[in-house]
Amino acid sequence: MTEPRQVSLPAEAASSIDQILGIVLDSFMGGSASSHVGAFGWGFDLECVVDLEQRLHDVWSPEELSRGDGDERQMELSMEDVALILQGMAFTEVMSADLPWIDMVRWTSDFVTTQLRAPWTDEEWEAFGAIGG
Repeated sequence: MTEPRQVSLPAEAASSIDQILGIVLDSFMGGSASSHVGAFGWGFDLECVVDLEQRLHDVWSPEELSRGDGDERQMELSMEDVALILQGMAFTEVMSADLPWIDMVRWTSDFVTTQLRAPWTDEEWEAFGAIGG
């Protein structure tokens, strides 16, 4: 884990992250590694997605995540976790491009990106990118 931090997330952001991870996981179920369908073609590591989803569910209940309301809570996230979530958001945007709710998907991406990138400096993100993150 690179630079793990305790990140405060509003329940609405946690709900959005849960939805993103669910979309990525659904794509794994509908795709095949050999044909590069769905999330496989995006280079997601299934274990990392499942691990992050489980850690999210350790902090918020399924009911809170489905409603998107509740207390702001802290969760340990690494830069790899954030990169995975951001990649999942990009995947979600691409898969939703022709759907009527694409504007909501874009708004959610902007909202979550702001929340997730904030605990690290631009310099830390640049260094993370330089080491292949």
